[in-house]
Amino acid sequence: MTKDTSLSTAQILRRIILGIISIGTVGAVVELFFIGHYKEFTQWLPFVLLGLTAIGVILMTRNPSPRTVQLFRWLMVIVAISSLAGIFFHLKGNVEFKMETKPDLKGLTLLWKSMLGGIPILAPGIMAQIGMLGLGYTFKHPNLEVEVLSEESKAGLLENIDYFEKRYR
Repeated sequence: MTKDTSLSTAQILRRIILGIISIGTVGAVVELFFIGHYKEFTQWLPFVLLGLTAIGVILMTRNPSPRTVQLFRWLMVIVAISSLAGIFFHLKGNVEFKMETKPDLKGLTLLWKSMLGGIPILAPGIMAQIGMLGLGYTFKHPNLEVEVLSEESKAGLLENIDYFEKRYR
């Protein structure tokens, strides 16, 4: 008898998702490096999170134990949330620049001009995409399914049920 080694659709999709996460992670790191996104402490945070993401992807391909899957899931939550911090810092930088160059701007005009400023405020969205893809990868992951009873416990339970059925019929 031959063993069926074909992959399920879910397994194939999980591999594709990890591939997309890998490409996005490498692409984001390269882009951040090329634009010089390392001058301030806060600019290093994406490098750290993307480095941890790369490690997480490697662990998920090597040893997707329940603990590893849970850690990867939490990392992806942090990565996704970090995009909000990135949007805040980008917008803050644009506001500060606009206030220096055009101190007469106020309120919604300042906000609007800052949103269109030199630092792209939606660029950190790549972190949200990577995080959401990672969460999709862990969704209903087979290694997170907890078996309530082991096979031995189930067999013992069935024996006990058979015993009581025979005895009390």
